[in-house]
Amino acid sequence: MRIGGVVALLLMLVGGCSSAGMPDAVPTASPSPTASHDAYSLPAQFAKTVKGGALELSERQDDFGDYVQHTVNYTADGVTVSGVLNLPDGDGPFPAVVLNHGHIDPDIYVTGQGMNRELDYLAREGFVVLHTDYRGHAQSDAVSDLEHELRLGYAKDAIAAVKALRRLPQVDSKRVAMAGRSMGGGVTFDALVAEPDIVDAAVVWASVSTRFVDNYRQWTEPNRPGTASEVVRRLGTYEENPRQWREMSPRYYFDRIDAAVMMHHGTLDESCPYQWVLDTRAALEKSDVDLTFHAYEGEGHTFYPQWEQSMRRTVDFLRANA
Repeated sequence: MRIGGVVALLLMLVGGCSSAGMPDAVPTASPSPTASHDAYSLPAQFAKTVKGGALELSERQDDFGDYVQHTVNYTADGVTVSGVLNLPDGDGPFPAVVLNHGHIDPDIYVTGQGMNRELDYLAREGFVVLHTDYRGHAQSDAVSDLEHELRLGYAKDAIAAVKALRRLPQVDSKRVAMAGRSMGGGVTFDALVAEPDIVDAAVVWASVSTRFVDNYRQWTEPNRPGTASEVVRRLGTYEENPRQWREMSPRYYFDRIDAAVMMHHGTLDESCPYQWVLDTRAALEKSDVDLTFHAYEGEGHTFYPQWEQSMRRTVDFLRANA
């Protein structure tokens, strides 16, 4: 554990408050091997390594000029996950990026949906790009509503996607990064703490909170009451079992992150409040994470007016750090 991470934990234990204004003690970031943790928790993943299968590319190739696109599938701990792969023209080896998309109802989601702009832009800049669908989406294996809501399986899918990319002959295996938007930002942080050496660089746009309870109260409880009840049955209420809720939250394990991180967030984000990213930024800095932070004045959640600027910054960051 870094010295900065230890100091951060001590400070938060002494007097930290959550972004909801409630006292929120921090669990040990490196849990005891004998500690008991629910299977649906980040600490339960720390002693495990996700097994990723090779990418299977479709025979069909759609030519977009600077790159060709395939639909693909791979496995993450035995679960089949679908996605879209963009391969730049040339022999490579190229740097590569795994994209983790935001929340889209799995009932209407289609493969490759959510980060189409980034998928195209990065491929034209010479990156191999894999847009993972996650389990329970598109042609991936089905999962329960509870697994959709807890989302730790999505982090496994992202980790396995990195491992699958590294097997491609067109990819420079030492230069693979990860990027996520909205919910995919949370997935990215989960992946970074679950397997700290998985990538050297990660980028997030308009991320959800890195406290699980914030996201639950913002979306699950008001919009998906049936699933909310399942979450409570599994975890208990936040008041009854705060430790379990914290162990679903990457914020309390930021001292495990080894990657350089870039964050983009609009000051007028109507979906993921700006205060959330400020709280995440403070926690990352206290844990001595190599962080580059960009605020976009007047920008909303979807990043239209200043998206191009965020992409130029992203490409420069990935080339320097991945």
